[in-house]
Amino acid sequence: MNEKTLLALFGLKFNPFLPDIPVDSLWSPPGIDGYTFRLENLAANGGFAMITGEPGLGKSKILQFFAHRLGRVDDVVVGVMERPQSSLNDFYREMGNLFDVNLSPANRYGGFKALRERWGHHIKSTLFRPVLLIDEAQEMNAGCMNEIRIMMSANFDSTSLLTTVLCGDNRLPERFRSDELVSLGSRMRIRMSLQPYKPKDLLNYLEHVLEQAGAAHLMTNGLKQIIVEYACGNIRLLNNICSELLTEGARRELTRLDETLYLELFSVPRQ
Repeated sequence: MNEKTLLALFGLKFNPFLPDIPVDSLWSPPGIDGYTFRLENLAANGGFAMITGEPGLGKSKILQFFAHRLGRVDDVVVGVMERPQSSLNDFYREMGNLFDVNLSPANRYGGFKALRERWGHHIKSTLFRPVLLIDEAQEMNAGCMNEIRIMMSANFDSTSLLTTVLCGDNRLPERFRSDELVSLGSRMRIRMSLQPYKPKDLLNYLEHVLEQAGAAHLMTNGLKQIIVEYACGNIRLLNNICSELLTEGARRELTRLDETLYLELFSVPRQ
């Protein structure tokens, strides 16, 4: 069954359990408004922020949410690094591409100087620092991390030319304990450490995405309660469970998903 048929069968505007959910329909987890306010304020002053947590807690979606929110602020330029594991040469190539600066990796000092000048001109004209978002930052080369730290620092470390948000799993803060990166770790002005969600938070998430997809009554209340209890606080696991239920429900041509479907699909047969 193709995706269009599945959506039509349940009257869905989009599949709420796949990663490509529209940005306007993203869920706002608890505490996100306060963190967003602090991040928007950081964009005016520059510096480092960090988002960490176990896999499956929605770190990348939070980063996407921030990119969307910051992109709506007048004069804020947002660059998203797509290949954090790059070598130093490729790092400079990507930075030049993100901030529209023609760089030669063979001339790192020239690239260093050109990027700082571009950021400085932007700050003078807008009073906002450019923003760099880096997902999967735990994979980033330590040399590239330190290059950003030095590049964005001016006036003997009293001025920041860039706002950088590093997002990664729990290996990221551990890396900042090493001698090589301890100086960078001490510069994290804002930290957001995601923890497994409570069942009530997952229920709020589930009801939100169903409503956004135009199918608030797709699941019975009993099924929702079972799903959030067995998702172990993990949004990715919840979405995987729901995706399987949705596909099986479509195969059976059901109009609503209930507890019976869950038990038939996930119960371990007796030996």
